[in-house]
Amino acid sequence: MILQKLNDYYERLATDPDHEIAPFGYSVQKMSFCAVVPLQGNSVQFRSLVSVVSNGRAISQTLVVPGQSKPPGVGVNPCFLWDNAAYMLGYRADDPKPERTRQQFEAFRDRHLSLESAIGDPHFSAVCRFLEWWQPEHVAEHPELAEITQSFGCFRIQGEIGYVHQRPAVREWWGQQDSAEDSRRGICLVSGKQRTIARLHSPKIKGVKGAQPAGGAIVSFNLDAFDSYGMQQSFNSPVSEQATFQYATALNLLLSDPSRTVMLGDATTIFWTESPTQAETYFPSIFSGPPLASNEAEDAELKTQLAAFFKRLAQGKQDDLAHSIEDATTPFYVLGLSPNAARVSIRYWLVSTVGQVSEHLTRYVNEVELVNSPDPTPPTVRQLLRETARDTKDIPPVLAGSFMHAILTGGPYPLAFYQAILRRIRAEQLIDKDFRKDWIRGLHRRIAAIKAVLVRNFKKEISVGLDTTRPEPAYHLGRWFALLEKIQRDAQGENLNTTIKDRFFTAASSTPASVFPRLISLSQHHLNSIESKGLRISREKLVQEIASRLQGFPNHMNLEDQGLFHLGYYHQVQDLYTKKSASKSIPSAAESE
Repeated sequence: MILQKLNDYYERLATDPDHEIAPFGYSVQKMSFCAVVPLQGNSVQFRSLVSVVSNGRAISQTLVVPGQSKPPGVGVNPCFLWDNAAYMLGYRADDPKPERTRQQFEAFRDRHLSLESAIGDPHFSAVCRFLEWWQPEHVAEHPELAEITQSFGCFRIQGEIGYVHQRPAVREWWGQQDSAEDSRRGICLVSGKQRTIARLHSPKIKGVKGAQPAGGAIVSFNLDAFDSYGMQQSFNSPVSEQATFQYATALNLLLSDPSRTVMLGDATTIFWTESPTQAETYFPSIFSGPPLASNEAEDAELKTQLAAFFKRLAQGKQDDLAHSIEDATTPFYVLGLSPNAARVSIRYWLVSTVGQVSEHLTRYVNEVELVNSPDPTPPTVRQLLRETARDTKDIPPVLAGSFMHAILTGGPYPLAFYQAILRRIRAEQLIDKDFRKDWIRGLHRRIAAIKAVLVRNFKKEISVGLDTTRPEPAYHLGRWFALLEKIQRDAQGENLNTTIKDRFFTAASSTPASVFPRLISLSQHHLNSIESKGLRISREKLVQEIASRLQGFPNHMNLEDQGLFHLGYYHQVQDLYTKKSASKSIPSAAESE
């Protein structure tokens, strides 16, 4: 089914005029130079196909050319009417193996000369005359080659606009050759049609994090032990060459698009829908953040659009911009890939609809929503996973996949994720301000993660802000601890190097009975030191209000209660630093420090 859906995606793009996708038997390659030759083939001019964009970056021109690129180090295998300078001209800068380079040029020349009579095109014959005339020693007359041959090259005839490989006669011959080389036919498992079966699936899949740079295969058999009923290699799973080309091309296109690709842990995840929707553009941002824009203006506009989209999503509304083409029943596909030596393994595969995924993402956005968020958009999956370990390399690969799967399916979050967040809070006394420059956002994300797990896994109804009517003592213990810390700041100033939080937060959230009596006694001293009588009375009333909801201090709190403690602490801190008479909140506690 995965190959079928990828094949369908290729056919969707093939009919879309806004997308350039290579037809069967062709590939899109980056060209940095062009050899312009006359019809006589007795001279040459080299033109650069590299353009410099506004940010100073050089970009090679992309062209659809016959055939696929070959993996490095695989024999002498010249391409057809395009290749690198070693094959086309017998030239390689700082060449360590000049003899091999000459062999490559001779192979390229001999291949094209042998095809001249079969193709019968005057422009192709001009290329043949050029290859007969050209000697690698002529490179010394063209010093510009050192700068323009960093990528592939192709041929063009003087006075003509198109390239030689785009000639109708050349394309017709190439198409005939493609089918003439087929040797085994059968029913294709992807298309269900009688087609030539692929012995090897190509092109290779590239862009999977951690996989080999030359690419890998999803379907491959390389040992005799896999032979079955005389079938060898990929004949064991008959897929036509055309379907193989189409699904692999579509997959490579998805993997090369940053807006469709999310890398979490060791898995590379891609998203697409059966028909064009805004969902396939915006939804990945929930997992990895907005894609990089080419300039600051576009970046700001993109963030504004995403913020508006997520706001509508949180409110359960459909994106107005996508109203004309969005359909809740449109199939939505999620594919997770992981490297496995020379192969690419399927980590997970999810089939849903835009409506179902939208519903699950809306649920996630609401679960992580908290008062006084420092960001206009909800925390992404990558940002929440970042809070489970001191360093990103320490995040368990399996955790990323299971967390993403829970969001997309609406299932419970992995408890390992919740436990990892609590471990980081215990290790850093909530959060390490000295280690984290973004500790304000880090604190918000940790509490947001705790709230999400409490809502989904422990079935709690939790508001985004302070809730003084909650029945759980753990929540009010967290509030009390936040108030004790604020009383200390009121008495001794906001710029303290160390507060009770830095020394007692972990013990207070796990074994309250061991520290709260001592902290309350200490707080009396702090209250007496507050100069403002009105403020002192206000703090005392709040202490009494919180204390009235408690029957004592538990000796130990379980993981659920620890999460409620942290949430109560966060809510109370935000409330203490918010003006009660103004509709607009003042900066959060974190921002005021």
